[in-house]
Amino acid sequence: QLQLVESGGGLVQPGGSLRLSCAASGFTLDYYNIGWFRQAPGKEREGVSCISSSGGNTNYADSVKGRFTISRDNAKKTVYLQMNSLKPEDTAVYYCATVFNLPPQCGSNWRKGSFGYWGQGTQVTVSS
Repeated sequence: QLQLVESGGGLVQPGGSLRLSCAASGFTLDYYNIGWFRQAPGKEREGVSCISSSGGNTNYADSVKGRFTISRDNAKKTVYLQMNSLKPEDTAVYYCATVFNLPPQCGSNWRKGSFGYWGQGTQVTVSS
């Protein structure tokens, strides 16, 4: 079965950190750009970050720039999202997905691309 599986969510206090993982099952992750998205209750889905298949290009939403870092380990078929200095407004369900967009990979237009495989999501709650 071809799928992505997210993990690493949880409850954390403001200012804390979490590392999310997105693992591929049934396919080779190397060929795919991967995006992280989040959706809070009553809000639209937001594209948080993207990493190109080689890891050479990354992109971040302004709301997380300087606090979140995306990375990947193709040997482990896993993409990570390191989240530091978390704020209550980061509370959401976080999803990863494969991303197809016009070059450059994970450029500024990546949120307008198409998305293939999705994970089931992992809940992140930032609260004191």
